[in-house]
Amino acid sequence: MAAAAMSAEELQRRLHAEFPEAFNPSSGLYIEHLEYGACRVRRKFDPSTLRPGGTISGPTMMALADVAMYVVVLGAIGWAPLAVTTQLNIHFLRKPAPGDLLADARLLRLGKRSAVGEVTVRSDGEEAPVAHATSAYSIPE
Repeated sequence: MAAAAMSAEELQRRLHAEFPEAFNPSSGLYIEHLEYGACRVRRKFDPSTLRPGGTISGPTMMALADVAMYVVVLGAIGWAPLAVTTQLNIHFLRKPAPGDLLADARLLRLGKRSAVGEVTVRSDGEEAPVAHATSAYSIPE
């Protein structure tokens, strides 16, 4: 298997520099693991992400899945900030309790102009997924 095109630390640094509104210390997003074709992104718990009923909101899980897919794509192809989501489909499987979320992403197909992958979102410390997403990205020339 090929090596990742960039390290988790380098990608995290570039994301903080290029997208400070989304990737900053207060966003709670951290790349925990990155290898070619797979990654894990953590979303630290923030009480503002709770919805009525005491569960983490769907938009929070969807955003985490999208970030994880972006990380796994960039980890495979290198720095290409203009890569964009073209499709994201998510299934919410169970209510996550308040706490950190982990998103494990893996590439299913990587071509010259597009990538397809899947993301499993879990509550930290739990095995059962709380959400599953499939996603496609357009890769710029």
